Amino acid sequence: MEENKNPFHDENESTDSEEIKENIEENSDEKVDENNNELQENKEVSDEIEKKYEDLNNKYLRLAADFDNFRKRMTNERQELLKYAAADVLTKIISVLDTFDRAKDSLKEIDNCSTVKESYELAYKQLLDTLKKVGMEEIDALGKEFNPSEHEAITQVPTDEYEEDHVAVVAQKGYKLADKVLRPALVGVAKKKENE
Repeated sequence: MEENKNPFHDENESTDSEEIKENIEENSDEKVDENNNELQENKEVSDEIEKKYEDLNNKYLRLAADFDNFRKRMTNERQELLKYAAADVLTKIISVLDTFDRAKDSLKEIDNCSTVKESYELAYKQLLDTLKKVGMEEIDALGKEFNPSEHEAITQVPTDEYEEDHVAVVAQKGYKLADKVLRPALVGVAKKKENE
């Protein structure tokens, strides 16, 4: 007797569906393998990037620490320099003070004014020479054209002796250290004498 067969069911269909299942399983296994490989590659790239980041971060931190140490060292050196900058000058001026002390002691027994004058001139010259050695010099003003960066005008002097706008009188000497004006000269500037 013949079995009841489903007219809508094809025997070949069952084998086809099994094949499809197998293909799906194979494809899904391949996809999983591919995804695992991609994940592994991405993890390796991520690890490599993280390692480079750590290296760069460590280098940055070392550089920042080195710079901070350098800045602190420069600040300390600058403070030391400012604190002791005058030491060299003062050491040279001490010898001038010694000369003044010797002159003062020797003046106690001297009645002659010319000797006092010579002692004063000697000490004054030694002081000027010492200051020149450290770079300080007097601003040459008398007869020179008025220069507002080196001279400070306090008056105008009517005169024919000097050209107009030239220094006719120095009320107080000015001094400079190299090109820097320490104190401008207080001067009277010449102007034309008015006819009376």
